[in-house]
Amino acid sequence: MKEKKKRIEIIDGLRGFAVVLMVIHHLLYDFVYILGAPKWLFSNPVFNILHYTFAGLFIFLSGVSSRLSRSNIRRGLIVIALSAGISAVTYFMDMPIWFGVLHLLGFSMLFFGLTGKLWDMIPKKAAPVLYIGFIAAGALAAERLSPGSDYVWLRGVLWVLGWSQPGFISYDYFPLLPWLFVFLLGTWAGIYIKQRRLPEWFYEKKIPVFPPVGRKALIIYILHQPVLYGIVTGLSILFKNTV
Repeated sequence: MKEKKKRIEIIDGLRGFAVVLMVIHHLLYDFVYILGAPKWLFSNPVFNILHYTFAGLFIFLSGVSSRLSRSNIRRGLIVIALSAGISAVTYFMDMPIWFGVLHLLGFSMLFFGLTGKLWDMIPKKAAPVLYIGFIAAGALAAERLSPGSDYVWLRGVLWVLGWSQPGFISYDYFPLLPWLFVFLLGTWAGIYIKQRRLPEWFYEKKIPVFPPVGRKALIIYILHQPVLYGIVTGLSILFKNTV
């Protein structure tokens, strides 16, 4: 019988920490836009930076985990199917999510599963420089350039890449530029982690609280917003009835 691979608690813990922060972020959003709490509670300079920091950490760690996965193609197809379900549910909630974190991760897993050997041809010392350069260039391109098109199918491709078109609304939006390269940066780091090139404490360190959350990250991410939405909507109805 094959011995089950020991999980790395630091990775699970960091993923769990990122998930907890994302849940808090979405809860604050519901407080503001459903309960009418002050907008600064959700949209302020500190949270605007933290939002992309912990989301970036989550995406990076997914890239790391791709080196530890048996099949990124299978994993990617499952996540894409789940993200399609999220799009359907949020559409009927009138809070559509067309290309959120889960959509990005599913595509990135599938993409890496199909093209990983090509990315592995990049020299390991050059890979992080290249990926960080693409992250910066992709962020600037998505921010500064606004290409449009008269062709409907091309407009669809553009918002997936990062150039949203007039009328496009997605309540969670993580396009391929620059986030695909954050994932790929994680795949580079994952090589060294898989080969146990990091100090031994990284693999043996025990972390409290967050690792169990990280191990259930996908389930929590799928369920948390409908649950939060239901709770906050219920509170909103209760407050209206008591005023």
